[in-house]
Amino acid sequence: MRISIPVGEPEIDLDSVDLFDPGLYAHGDPHAIWHVLRQRAPVHRQTLADGRSFWSVTKYRDVNDVLRDHTRFTSSRGTLLSILGTDDPAGSKMMAASDPPVHTAMREPLMKVMSHRSLKERRPQVRRIVHRMLAPLLDGGVWDIGAAAADFPMAFTGALMGLPERDWPRLAKLTTMAIAPSDVEFREGSSHGTLVAAHHELFDYFSRHVRGHPGGDDDLIGFLIGMEADGRRLRHDEIVYNCYSLLLGANVTTPHAIASTVLALIEHPDEYRRLLADPALVPGAVDEGLRWSSPANHFMRYAVHDLVLQDVPIKQGDALVTWLGSANRDDEVFPDPYRFDITRRPNRHVAFGFGPHYCIGAPLAKIALNLLFEEITRVVGEFAVAGPVEHLESNFVAGIKHLPLTAVLRDGAAELLESAARDRLAAV
Repeated sequence: MRISIPVGEPEIDLDSVDLFDPGLYAHGDPHAIWHVLRQRAPVHRQTLADGRSFWSVTKYRDVNDVLRDHTRFTSSRGTLLSILGTDDPAGSKMMAASDPPVHTAMREPLMKVMSHRSLKERRPQVRRIVHRMLAPLLDGGVWDIGAAAADFPMAFTGALMGLPERDWPRLAKLTTMAIAPSDVEFREGSSHGTLVAAHHELFDYFSRHVRGHPGGDDDLIGFLIGMEADGRRLRHDEIVYNCYSLLLGANVTTPHAIASTVLALIEHPDEYRRLLADPALVPGAVDEGLRWSSPANHFMRYAVHDLVLQDVPIKQGDALVTWLGSANRDDEVFPDPYRFDITRRPNRHVAFGFGPHYCIGAPLAKIALNLLFEEITRVVGEFAVAGPVEHLESNFVAGIKHLPLTAVLRDGAAELLESAARDRLAAV
């Protein structure tokens, strides 16, 4: 999704705005629309041609209220626009599509294996994956970081889940098909057919994998099989749904934070020079990159009962869509929100959501992103865009699928990457 800086008050007819259209995020300018909505209609209703409708929630504090209060806004009917108006078959079976106490019973055991403390031991493995990802820079040619980043999280999430490496490329593509079924690069047949086929293949894959799993806690799927929630083991369908959700969450967020942050550093070279001069700024740069890119574009909830939000009456059963990229540009919370600032403090972005459904994979994502940008600052002195930037056609993920780059390497970069490659080969 193109990240624009609105100038003045953009002339936008809110009656004609279509935030449902995936093409808007590939070819349009949603930030200009969100800017106007925050100013003029922070809770705005859109009705689709088929009669379905939803409320767009664009202010930071309203987004937080909707995401944290399950007593007023439920997740159990579905959390993505792709299933607007139909009940999610995974409702109350998948952690992401459930409310407390069901959600809490599933989440608390998983937090033990997904916490930052538990995942720290995986840092050497992730660093090796980072070096492998950066190795093509040694060739001195054009490198597509958008395409490279698409495979990056699969390498450590696949290992964490215990999935065979031979399956990783197809699984990475399937998860993108599931969230961008109308994108011509990932579409296989019609958009709806692509979505259905991706879901079918993923659910079938995990069903077979779970049935054939030997058990034990050696990987995340084994943990799910043996895990108890509210005093009972998870059913087969619950394990499959949660495998799908965990993989989707990892694969469709981290890659786009990478590409968008690198593009922001190219467009703000003074910020990259600050980062090169002081690598201790990497964690702040990662957080600002997450705010800036907001790769998870929206989350949806349904009103549990009649209520009022921003003086707007909401009826029981109405769908509300929280736009995270808009919340992360709210000037009531983020001073000068269209400035990319790697030292921004505070930076309470909602790129990973908010409240009970705060992304359970956030610790692993932040470990991976911090290691990646630590190594980038050690290797790359300067990036330059070397071709057209192509954005993903999806209303759920704000992403860059292709970002061709050239790089000027820092002194010692070649030795570092070549040494890492030798160590990798020796470990095989």
